[in-house]
Amino acid sequence: MPHSHSSAPRGRVRLARGASPWLVPTLATAAVSLTRARRSGRWTAVAVPASVLAAGMLWFFRDPEREIAKGRVVSPADGVVQSIMPWKDGRTRVAIFMSPLNVHVNRAPLAGTVTSVEHVRGGYVPAFNKESENNERVIWHFDTDLGDVEVVQIAGAVARRIVPYVPRGCKVEQGERIGLIRFGSRVDVYLPEGVEPAVEVGQTTMAGVTRLDRD
Repeated sequence: MPHSHSSAPRGRVRLARGASPWLVPTLATAAVSLTRARRSGRWTAVAVPASVLAAGMLWFFRDPEREIAKGRVVSPADGVVQSIMPWKDGRTRVAIFMSPLNVHVNRAPLAGTVTSVEHVRGGYVPAFNKESENNERVIWHFDTDLGDVEVVQIAGAVARRIVPYVPRGCKVEQGERIGLIRFGSRVDVYLPEGVEPAVEVGQTTMAGVTRLDRD
């Protein structure tokens, strides 16, 4: 079921909520240095890298509109499937690695009610490292038609802040934006028992678009 913002033009891009603390000072520095560089060539050494950084920040914090795919479970993140592991309780964990080049806004894998949003402090090792499971993370639980579904946002070596968009008790639609991880990171989704993954390790995923479950 498409989320509440599906009426927005497909392909439209906006900036992610939670980007301001990083984006505003970067853009301000670029603007000031460019203005001064026009008056004095000495400022060029500052203006060039500042402008490149500002452009990179704008690209990183992009938040494109998506046409949400049909299926029981869709990917919560843009990235590459890092691992698919069966869990002792019958669930299957699909881990998706997000590089700094990916869109970092995460989406609800299916419709339901947010039953918990737990922030857990931890380290900041690279998200592709197995030890990243002990990194700072936010653990989500959704009450859905398939039962309880868990999604974990994991911070990476550079990412030091996870920004949830929706609180506990909130109802979300499939593909609705639920939060942002700043810079490289990982998102795990636990498929309920009986749900077979339709993706493979190494496969590229797109949040809200790539279907994770097999018919």
